[in-house]
Amino acid sequence: MTVTSGFVGGGLGQLSVRTTARTRSISAENVTGEKGRGAMATEGTGSHAASDLGRGWKVSPSVKIAAGQTYTIADITGPGVIQHMWLTTHYKAWRRTILRFYWDGEATPAVEVPLGDFFCNGWSEFSQVSSLPIAVNPNGGFNSYWEMPFRTAAKITLENVGDDEVVLYYQVDYSETEVPEQASYFHAQWRRNNPLPYGEVHTILEGVQGAGHYVGTYLAWGVNNNGWWGEGEIKFYLDGDQEFPTICGTGTEDYFGGAWDFELPEIGYQVFTTPFLGLNQVIKPDGLYQSQQRFGMYRWHVPDPIRFAQDIKVTIQALGWRGPSGKYLPLQDDIASTAFWYQAEPAGANPATPHRDHIEVI
Repeated sequence: MTVTSGFVGGGLGQLSVRTTARTRSISAENVTGEKGRGAMATEGTGSHAASDLGRGWKVSPSVKIAAGQTYTIADITGPGVIQHMWLTTHYKAWRRTILRFYWDGEATPAVEVPLGDFFCNGWSEFSQVSSLPIAVNPNGGFNSYWEMPFRTAAKITLENVGDDEVVLYYQVDYSETEVPEQASYFHAQWRRNNPLPYGEVHTILEGVQGAGHYVGTYLAWGVNNNGWWGEGEIKFYLDGDQEFPTICGTGTEDYFGGAWDFELPEIGYQVFTTPFLGLNQVIKPDGLYQSQQRFGMYRWHVPDPIRFAQDIKVTIQALGWRGPSGKYLPLQDDIASTAFWYQAEPAGANPATPHRDHIEVI
């Protein structure tokens, strides 16, 4: 078999192909990812536990991020591709920390998303996710397999916008490898309406200019009305679409791969998590402080990316029913969305960073 110097991509179909790429990994035990420099820490969060064993025995498994501090998880010189990330921290920090990715020295992040929402856990309560690009396992093990190429540099940070110190465990696995001209940069954008104004639609993505393809949606949806809430259509406006979109869905649960309200008669909502789509979370009122229904849903356009050449805008309606009248009811729900896409440009197109009070789960 020929050894190739080509790009290292994901997929079972490429596992047998040898390349000249070099595997590296960044963690609190090797913050630079340098070859042969792992497990060298002499102090860290595990210093006391390892005091009888010495260097090389889990001296620095995690880092502490003070309130208001931004920690640089990875700062890599390219070319290369991030292939896997694993993170964990206390669930209370999932909406109180902001994850950012910067490509090729750009000042504007390509990714700016609360930590939990990036991993389809936007409600600060654990939810299993068994999908292809994102896996979340007990109890709060966040895994990303999104392929993230870069040409000159990659930087990942986590900002603690809360009042309490955050303890973060992390590992970033990447390859030093050539990146082909056609490889695009990974992006993610977060938005929230709380509540959505009456009669308006929630914007999932806008402000993107250039060529690329849309690969995923996660919604953390809090319901503020009685009754069914998911009649709304998702719409994709592509390459200059104005009043009417090129792609229009048939209903919220339909877009996320379900049907008929995600409900089994006399049983209720059914949670499911599959490689490309799922209703991974249902939070029910408890008669005390959990006063509203809340849902988490994801849809990955991995086998069916939505391609655009100039621009893209994505919106979703919030629609329920007006009881026996059989007419739609525009809802004023709490909708937080994360859009995932690739595009030719490395710089982000994010809205202004929301204040921490706007991010917080309430």
